[in-house]
Order: sequence, then C-alpha cells, then structure tokens
Amino acid sequence: MEKKRCTAIVLAAGRGSRMKSDVAKQYMLLGDKPVIWYALHAIEESAIIDDCILVAGTQAEDLVHVREEIVDRYRFRKVDTIVAGGGERYDSVYQALKVIADGDMAVPNRDGFIFIHDGVRPFLTEEILERCYEAVEKYHACVAGMPVKDTIKLADGEGYAAQTPDRSLLWQIQTPQAFDTKLIISAYEKMMQEKENLMREGISITDDAMTVERFTGQKVKLVEGSYENIKITTPEDLRIAEALIGENS
Repeated sequence: MEKKRCTAIVLAAGRGSRMKSDVAKQYMLLGDKPVIWYALHAIEESAIIDDCILVAGTQAEDLVHVREEIVDRYRFRKVDTIVAGGGERYDSVYQALKVIADGDMAVPNRDGFIFIHDGVRPFLTEEILERCYEAVEKYHACVAGMPVKDTIKLADGEGYAAQTPDRSLLWQIQTPQAFDTKLIISAYEKMMQEKENLMREGISITDDAMTVERFTGQKVKLVEGSYENIKITTPEDLRIAEALIGENS
C-alpha cells in the first residue's frame, strides 16, 4: 500500500511560566541546541513525515525569531509554514489546521495524516513515528503514551484520597497524536463552534485526542511511545533532559 502524506504540526507557542525563565522553554538550550531543535530535527530526518507546520508565539517578532534563528539557521527544509499560536493549546492547533484545510501549503494534505507534536518533547524518535503511522493507518486516530508506573489517586474536593484507579488501565499520554486529516479538521471545527459553551461549563480540552473523542465519537488507539519522551515543563525536566542527552551522545 502506498504511503499517505503525513504533515506534522509542531507546537512551540508556549511561554513556559513554570520554567521561571525570561526565555521561552522551547528556545532554552539543551546541550548546545535550542529545545525545539530536537523535535524539528527528528521530523527533518524522518521517512514518515513529509512536511511540517510550526506554530510559534503570538507576536510578529516571535515568527521572525523562529524563522531566522531556528528554521533558517538550522536549515529545516520540511517546515512549510510558520503560523502564530493562540491563547490556549487548542487555539494553536486550530491555526495550523486552518492552513491545512485551506490547502495553503506547497503540497496540500487532504486525505493523509496529521501528526501533532509538542515542540518541548525533544526525544521524538523514528520508531515512535513509525508506530503512530501504523496505528493511524489502521485505526484513524492514535496517541503515543506509556503505562503509568506509579499508583494514581483521585482526590475529593477537600484534598483527601477518594479513589484508586486500576493502574493496569492507566496510561500517561504523550505526543505525537496522529489522525486522519479530515477527522481532526472536522473535530476542531466542531469544537471551536462550541468553545464558548465549553468555557461556560468549565470543560478544559487538554489534548487532541479529547477533541476527537468528544466531537466525532471516534475511538483513539493508544500506541507505545517512550518513557524518555518527556515534556520539558519545569527546571527539573530540563535537568533530566540534559542527562538523557549526555547518555545518548
């Protein structure tokens, strides 16, 4: 079967307040490269991913910075488009999906797959991308993740342990999350129409799989990622990533 076209959406619009730094976490140095370099490099070298939309900050200077200091400097040729992000993660994803839906790319992706990845997950591998491709081809929607190692407690409103879910059924969700192009665009269009209602009801959409599940009814397959596929959110995460870079170099 001929491989379908695969477009990656790489999210790099966050400010990272939990890093306690004036530099956005995606631009902080990991080894001798910015954090965002690692995900873009994995995509650049991948036989699975054909092109990429990079979602940068919300200001014009953010787009100029990422174009000059990241894409041009490191010659990431698969980056087709750089778009500004939004206030929330789902806003940023939607901005990228609009580019795909409108066909505003060098090669349109109307019937392929979309891989959505956090730019602050630097340990993306070809093996993870391959597993996601095999799953999305078969199941139409999938997310990378790993079974949790720790016991998880659900708390009540007063901070007491209320329930202990069966650990064997719990997964820690990662990215990439991969979907049929038409499926993910449809899901996000429906969600954006209901955005105000969701906000009034206090419903938080935290990942793309949740959007697909809620607004299309499509089941999402869990795919093995890696325990090393960490998201850099805090200074502690950056120190762990530095140790992993040292081990892998």
